[in-house]
Amino acid sequence: MPALQLLMNENLFQRDPQETDLGRKIIKESIALIDELGFEGFTFKKLATAIDSTEASIYRYFENKHRLLVYIIAWYWNWLEYKIDFGIQNIHDPKKKLEIALGIIALKKDRDPSFPDIDEEALYRIVISESDKTYLTKQVDEDNREGFFRGFKSLCEKIASFVSEINPKFSYPHSLISTALQAAHQQLFYAEHLPSLTDMKRDDPHLHKQDEEFLQIMVFNAIK
Repeated sequence: MPALQLLMNENLFQRDPQETDLGRKIIKESIALIDELGFEGFTFKKLATAIDSTEASIYRYFENKHRLLVYIIAWYWNWLEYKIDFGIQNIHDPKKKLEIALGIIALKKDRDPSFPDIDEEALYRIVISESDKTYLTKQVDEDNREGFFRGFKSLCEKIASFVSEINPKFSYPHSLISTALQAAHQQLFYAEHLPSLTDMKRDDPHLHKQDEEFLQIMVFNAIK
């Protein structure tokens, strides 16, 4: 069993994968396969082969591969909020809390021993390249009603509250932070694949520090 479990929206799964060895294996191998093949190339048939099981066993946990993708992306947002909550313990200055939160968002992700079944490095790459596919769909309104994006919205709400503490007169805290959360990953994607759209260089050893600096400038200049 993992040392810790994150509370996930039960509408995302047929059976909570965190509760069984097979479920945890499904999550672990799906992250590895999506990272390797991309979401388009990922199938339950390939996943079944990787876990030495059957497609039917996977369907007992997830209705389809889109639902599984939404689950692992939701897990990432919940994990980020957990990391931010841990990082701002005993911090009362909202400016400092906002700086810490933006730093955690931009930070290069390493394996977290608290969740040994999750490869956060691979999941981070998936979030950068695939997360838009969780909501750019025809069924986004239905998915939203079922709470699929609750983790992202909770994270946005938390960081937006820091903005409002700093400047209660600022009219767009949620707009700013939802944009910053997306920009943090888009800039890294652009650096890797569409370099003319960013000033960041993928081979720069300080790439993630640049990403953090960009977020800090964008957010704090907007609210000052």
